[in-house]
Amino acid sequence: MAFDVPPKRLRSLDEDTPAWLEPEDDDIVAEIKSTILSKIVLVAGKDVKHADIHDWYIAAALTLRDRIVYQWLQSDRATQNHGAKRAYYLSLEFLIGRLLTDALTNMSLMKPFRMAIEDLGLDFDELRNVEPDAALGNGGLGRLAACFMESMASLAIPARGYGIRYEHGLFRQIISNGWQEEFPEQWLLSGNPWEFERRDVVFDIQYSGRLDHAEEDDSEGRTLWIPDETIQAIAYDTPIVGWRGHHVNALRLWSARAVDPMRLDTFNSGDHLGAMSEMARAQAISKFLYPSDETPAGRELRLRQEYFFVSASLQDILNRHLHTDGDIRSLPSHAAIQLNDTHPSLAVPELIRLLMDRYHIGWNDALDITTKTISYTNHTLLPEALETWPVELFERMLPRHLDIIYRINAEHLAAAEKHFGADARSQASVSLIDETGGRRVRMGHLAFVGSHRINGVSAMHSELMRETVFADLNSLYPDRITNKTNGITFRRWLHQCNPELTSLLQDACGAAVLDEPERLRMLERLSDDPAFQQRFQTVKRTNKVALAQIIARQFGIVVDPSALFDVQIKRIHEYKRQLLNAIETIALYQAILDDPQGNWTPRVKIFAGKAAASYRQAKLIIKLINDIGNVINNDPRIRDLLKVVFIPNYNVSAAEVIVPASDLSEQISTAGMEASGTGNMKLALNGAITIGTFDGANIEIAEHVGEENIHIFGMRADEVVQRRSMGLDATDIITSSPKLARVIEAIERGAFSPDDASRFIPIAHALRFLDHYLVSADFDDYYRAQRAVDTKWASPEWTHSSILNVARMAWFSSDRTIREYAEDIWGIPVI
Repeated sequence: MAFDVPPKRLRSLDEDTPAWLEPEDDDIVAEIKSTILSKIVLVAGKDVKHADIHDWYIAAALTLRDRIVYQWLQSDRATQNHGAKRAYYLSLEFLIGRLLTDALTNMSLMKPFRMAIEDLGLDFDELRNVEPDAALGNGGLGRLAACFMESMASLAIPARGYGIRYEHGLFRQIISNGWQEEFPEQWLLSGNPWEFERRDVVFDIQYSGRLDHAEEDDSEGRTLWIPDETIQAIAYDTPIVGWRGHHVNALRLWSARAVDPMRLDTFNSGDHLGAMSEMARAQAISKFLYPSDETPAGRELRLRQEYFFVSASLQDILNRHLHTDGDIRSLPSHAAIQLNDTHPSLAVPELIRLLMDRYHIGWNDALDITTKTISYTNHTLLPEALETWPVELFERMLPRHLDIIYRINAEHLAAAEKHFGADARSQASVSLIDETGGRRVRMGHLAFVGSHRINGVSAMHSELMRETVFADLNSLYPDRITNKTNGITFRRWLHQCNPELTSLLQDACGAAVLDEPERLRMLERLSDDPAFQQRFQTVKRTNKVALAQIIARQFGIVVDPSALFDVQIKRIHEYKRQLLNAIETIALYQAILDDPQGNWTPRVKIFAGKAAASYRQAKLIIKLINDIGNVINNDPRIRDLLKVVFIPNYNVSAAEVIVPASDLSEQISTAGMEASGTGNMKLALNGAITIGTFDGANIEIAEHVGEENIHIFGMRADEVVQRRSMGLDATDIITSSPKLARVIEAIERGAFSPDDASRFIPIAHALRFLDHYLVSADFDDYYRAQRAVDTKWASPEWTHSSILNVARMAWFSSDRTIREYAEDIWGIPVI
């Protein structure tokens, strides 16, 4: 029967050996089975013999959720009783992936649940694959947010994440004839057993309208915002379970609805579609992640989305604070609000608005409370990714916020004038309003000025922030920029996705390595031990065989697990330089054809990633990769020396299979353009050796694993700047590189596009004359580094370096990152 009392606890979680690796009490397995069966009847409303695999998945998830809820309520009570300061993490993306295995691992319930499911005659792996990937993010930004939420729960930091409950997350990618096509990702189609709809948590979100300025005798005057439109935000909570199940936090996602779902008078007049137009306009806000911003309507929708979730979240935070403390002025002592990139930057004017207009706090105090409460994480130096919005759009959609931004900017520029003097360039540089090419609000600048701390996400990135995009702001506010190098949760990216390696690590380092990743250092003494190397290689081969089987089954490409699996898995973008990898593939193909009997290292080039729907050049690069694969994979002269695979619809679940099977990790962004990266950390933790530029967290990985255990190539960031200053024409480089010239010539004559010889002319043209991302400039050194990889692969040194990569990655845990946030930015003690 279903639980109506706290379920039976497992053995003590303080013992060295984790419960999920120990034989389980038969009573616990029986209780789980009984509860699952009751869920089939009482929730699915079916006789057990008629239940399908989806019914069983829902029943299993709800059975686990029952156990989580008790710990969740206990965590929340403990936080309230201690009056603990809370962290609030605002992010437009949360790439949380599947939750069943994640929660089972953290609750130490994997083994009894697996036993219960299999006792019921079901395949556990088939059941867990029923769960859709919650693709509420685009890539690293959203996955980082998910790792941080898990680490906050694991460290028992009272926290809540805030985002949007997109009905359709990032699009489902289909590769049709080599081209990317986008389709809606319907992750909510069959319901979501993990979430709780909070019907009592509803906030009004307002747009447009006009301002009235009222003079008052006893104040500085009040500005009244009289909006034209109101929609509602409804909360949905998902529990995020920390390691060992000791603490559970909530991820609160907002869904949009109209105040009135239908205008009955319009419907009765015969205009049935028009009667629901307001509902459709409201629901569009939480319909899609990242609607295309190529049209004015798309840009307006994006701004509406950002304000929607920021306003709902801040209203919720203030309500909670007043309920527990009662004094709005004490907010900075009880709440720390972290902005994950520029998307939540509207939190600055919105918090000021709420403090002034709703709680009647004066301007100076409202600004002071805001800056002491908010902090901002910058994730990019790319100008196109540092959001700006037209002033005209702000004036029409959020007039009160533009009014506040103008006032912040006036005081800010007055301070800048005192600091810089009458330097027009510096004044223009730090202004919240960009006056060049049409007046636009700079959201990165707004977040910077409205925060007490601003952090980059790797040492190099933070230093470049000080020297480049925020140089003048850093001069004006010299103590605000700090660094917090990203990290990953080892629970998902080692324990869960690579159980065979995890078991080996426990044998070598002790079971406590699951709680103390620093113990991975104990592997160093085994890195040259032949017996351990053999066991390590066996684990890697097992994972490669599993991936090879998926590739054969789904794509009809047979790959040899003995080959080097060379992996580049990330969002498709020109600065991430999948193109560099692709043209090196062509050069290698040509070299093998020139010397078919040469001592070549067999390779499988594996690509995965999505291009933004409107990013034409990135989508053309995907087509090129697939066309290269079509030629190489069908050329009998190559035998099994080289294969190319593009895995479509890359997501968290795909990464959990690819990462453990990877030998070589491609981290080849143009130096100075990758803020950090976290895929590099996941791959290295699982024993892949990195080939990369001196960029982002690659630098810190090299420092920790040793430069001899990583392959660094290419220009450094200062050399990139110098090369670009000379122009983007790469003719001189191509002339001096016969290999590169031959590759570009093959692309230009249609060697990989016989059906359309001119298809890839735009790529060839960019390689020759518009080498902004230094693909041509770095090609020769990249090719050299790849041949050094071949040499190492053929020697025992490869396994030695692979083991040392695992051994020296403990510092890159997101637990370390979150400790630094808590102690240095949020002022929250971590026990």
